[in-house]
Amino acid sequence: MPRLSAIIITRNEASNIGDCLDSLAFCDERIVVDSDSTDGTLLIAREKGARVATHGWKGFGPQKNYALSLAQGDWVLSIDADERVTPRLKASIEELRTRPPATLPDGFWIARRTRYLGRWINHSTWYPDYQMRLYRKAASYWDGIAPHETARVRGPAEKLTGELLHYTKRNLTEHQEVLNSYTSLAAEYLHNHGKRVRGPELLFVPLAVFFRTYIVKQGFRDGAPGLIISLFTAYSVFLKYAKVWEKTNVTYPRNNKQ
Repeated sequence: MPRLSAIIITRNEASNIGDCLDSLAFCDERIVVDSDSTDGTLLIAREKGARVATHGWKGFGPQKNYALSLAQGDWVLSIDADERVTPRLKASIEELRTRPPATLPDGFWIARRTRYLGRWINHSTWYPDYQMRLYRKAASYWDGIAPHETARVRGPAEKLTGELLHYTKRNLTEHQEVLNSYTSLAAEYLHNHGKRVRGPELLFVPLAVFFRTYIVKQGFRDGAPGLIISLFTAYSVFLKYAKVWEKTNVTYPRNNKQ
């Protein structure tokens, strides 16, 4: 594999960025693109030897695309500040360097294991949670519904052995705050692209999501955290659809008073 660039976008990630960059020490370059951090994220990134740039926030997809444009490598490993590359994943990536370039696909799916409420989650749709994170720069693009845009590749892809470790929301309050923000972004995207929600969907779609997460994907095997994940997942779908319904059916006075 030719030169490998790691890209990370940040905002106030001082508690995460150091360990994240340490897990990426094997990469040829590490690029941090920051948006208005005030907690020392940039200082830590520079101390760790990362190449640092600042870029005004325009959304997850645009931010990732800007970071991608800075990468000098032919291959890119995209990672979030709250994620870590495991030794086994590092070994898998290093093994790719021994393969003839012509035999490599355009991208690699990587499993992600999440730490939540004090335990590693093994079911509940959260594992193996394959992500497209390692890809040929010239064959990649970003697509999807905000805020969950993802990297995609134009050609074939393979799965890699090893995992990304994801240290997600620190508590339920943070999870709820993120959920509210993300559902607003998703609802705005869906509404702008013509999505319309009928009343029954507000009930039956979240119920179906809960059944899939808790029963089909065996969230019950993750104990209380699995139940909480399943309920939050269903609620996030309800909230997203409710916000789309609101945008279509409710008109508020300009002063927002009833």
